Amino acid sequence: MSQKQAMYYGLAAVLCWSTVATAFKLSLVHLSPTQLILLASVTSWLFVTVMLAIQGKFTDLFQQTRQTYIASFLYGLLNPTLYYLLLFTAYDLLPAQEAQAINYSWAIVMSFLAVPLLGQKLTRSDILAAVICYLGVLVIATRGNVLGLEFANLQGVLFAVISTVVWSLYWILNRRDNRDALLGLCLNFTFAVPLIAVYAWWSGELQGLDSTIHWQAWVGGVYVGLFEMGIAFVLWLQAMKRATNTSRIANLIFVSPFLSLVLIATFLHEPILPSTVVGLVLILGGLVLQQRYSTK
Repeated sequence: MSQKQAMYYGLAAVLCWSTVATAFKLSLVHLSPTQLILLASVTSWLFVTVMLAIQGKFTDLFQQTRQTYIASFLYGLLNPTLYYLLLFTAYDLLPAQEAQAINYSWAIVMSFLAVPLLGQKLTRSDILAAVICYLGVLVIATRGNVLGLEFANLQGVLFAVISTVVWSLYWILNRRDNRDALLGLCLNFTFAVPLIAVYAWWSGELQGLDSTIHWQAWVGGVYVGLFEMGIAFVLWLQAMKRATNTSRIANLIFVSPFLSLVLIATFLHEPILPSTVVGLVLILGGLVLQQRYSTK
């Protein structure tokens, strides 16, 4: 029964994540990447704070050590601040189908960063998985013109790839994080929201968040904050907590990109390019190869 509940929670989280590529793109019609991350981060911070209060952990926010607060500042600087600024900029420059597909290559990046940061060794399977994954990224970035190396939007691709580096770095550093998961997320956002607000003010984009912006902008920011950064995270935590077989839960992630493509085609009316499908299959194939080897 516990595993069955875990699957339900895991599927619910994957469904949330499957919608966010479409939500990003719709929101960025009305907001800049900076404005979107500010609205989404405030929403997520409020949601996570309420969840902490429901669990009776709200006062824990004020009872941490100085080292914990410093670590939380650094974590918050990476995620959500830097990661989502890069990711939303990539979505602003690229079709949603391309940005979301490239984003799935972060697990390969993490295996390479683990070499200098964790002292791990690369295996032949890691290298082969990376070659397959980045061949997929190349297919997507050139829209199938791999030999010609003509990039449809090189700047957007670079933002998407760099965001995977930041995300991977965040999770590698989290291996040393002993904070309660929900408390840690709340602390990250507590430090990140002022950082993002100051950046929005400095860049002149804070002034644009007033009563004149379209209601769809507010809905988009709240949706992204809840379903990308808040509810999905809590659902996934519940799934992993209840799972008796975590690998089966982790495999649900592979459902998300294909469901996301369906939503992108339906709501954004983006024609799904054959190069996107081929590239995505290569990226996921590389991840499956890496995961199977890790399991062994």
